[in-house]
Parts: sequence; C-alpha cells; structure tokens
Amino acid sequence: MEPSELERVARQIRLRDLQAVYEAGAGHIGGEMSVIDLLTALYFRVLRVWPDQPKHPDRDRFVLSKGHTACALYVTLAKRGFIPEEEISTFLKPHSRLNGHPNCNKVPGVETNTGPLGHGLPVAVGMAKAAKLSGAGYHTYVITGDGEMQEGSNWEAIMAAAQFRLDNLTLIVDHNRFQQGAALSDTNDIAPLRPKLEAFGWDVSEIDGNNMHEVVPALEHRSDRPHCIVAHTNKGHGISFMQDRVDWHHKVPSKEQYEVALAELSEAL
Repeated sequence: MEPSELERVARQIRLRDLQAVYEAGAGHIGGEMSVIDLLTALYFRVLRVWPDQPKHPDRDRFVLSKGHTACALYVTLAKRGFIPEEEISTFLKPHSRLNGHPNCNKVPGVETNTGPLGHGLPVAVGMAKAAKLSGAGYHTYVITGDGEMQEGSNWEAIMAAAQFRLDNLTLIVDHNRFQQGAALSDTNDIAPLRPKLEAFGWDVSEIDGNNMHEVVPALEHRSDRPHCIVAHTNKGHGISFMQDRVDWHHKVPSKEQYEVALAELSEAL
C-alpha cells in the first residue's frame, strides 16, 4: 500500500477510534491519535502477518508497549481483518475481550500483554534474541511512549539489544512530548533521544511520525544493528482542539466536542 493510501486508512482508523472512545466513555485518545499513523504503516505495509493465521510461525512480531492506547490497536486489527469490525463497539464493555490494555490470551494478533510501562521493549528484545537463537526469519517491532522511556528497564534492554547486535529489532518511540499529567520537558526529560541511543550502539532515525512519506522508509530501513525510530508526533493529531494538549491524555470528549471532532475527521476522509 502506497503512502497516500495509508494516509486514507489512518484517517478511517482515527474516526473509528474517536467513536469507540466516545461510546465507551473512556480511553487514552490523545496518545491513540498520535500513534495511529505508525500502526497503520506497520499493519498495512510493513508487517508480514496473516490475519487468518495469527500465530503463523513466520509472522513478524509487534509489541505495543504503550498498552494504554489499546483502542487504536484494536481498530487497526479490525481493519486488517484479525477481529470483526463490529466488535469495536464492545470496547471496555462487560465481558468484552477488548480491554483497556491488550491481552494476548483474548485478542488475535496481540503478541503479549502490555500495560505496566517499561516492559514491552524488554519482551521484544527477548523475541528478537529468540529468533537469532532459533534461526527464525521474523522481525520484531515495538512501539513505546516517550514518557515510558524514563523507565530504567528500557535502557537495560537497549544495552542488551546492542550487545547481541539484534539487527532484527526495530524500536519506535512515539515522541509526542507529553505524558500523563505533564509535558515531558517538565518531568524527567529524556530528550534528545538520538545521541543517547547512538551512544548505546543503536542505529537511529528521526522522523515526522505523522507523515507517511517519512514513516514508511524508516520502518523498512535495515541495518547491522538494532534500529530505533524517534517518531516526532502530535498528541491528539488530527483533532484541532486535542492537538498538543496534555489534558487529552485520558479524557472523553463532551457531546459538543465529539461532534466537532467527528466533523473534522470526516472532512479529512
């Protein structure tokens, strides 16, 4: 799928994500909007996956470490054919398998449970190392949040990945500059990320994470080392009153706000 078509799919996913969060009365909509372009490029261009065989041994592995943006992943999985699209309307409802964080025991296409931040990258490093040990040809991708990169467990995993020269691992940092309750610059600011990761021996790309023409080549890049993509994104991307606003980390639009957001996203289709 070409970048222009990926952009169209991403807009459709944003619209459905907005509807799902509004209907459920909960969700991390700001971070979902920032990460949707990355998820779309992965599932509709880059990942080698088979929706009818979600456990195929040759599939690429993807870990959404920032598991609180699960709704964006569910909508993407539904659009790709892993789960029925009508199931999105059950998000967060009693007895639904579409919980607030991804559950690999319930949802096809989810590789591992995530939620407690700082654990997805270490798991992804283990997956990539397992592929090296077994001679498997799959590639492992993992998306973390930028606030999540304050977790020490991530830097231990970064050291290990470099030591083992895991060239079959791609880390994508959704660098939207905000975390729960504050701007990243006002807390434990880990920016700039690029020199830190390069000092650990990683190959690093820096891109506009909401621009498919930059996202696609970065995801398809290969190296002789683990690769990190620092994806500069906008929290609440695509919805004017949410964009770059920390209060939209975990918030549900009012009826009036929902109608404005719905109109903006629908107009962009």
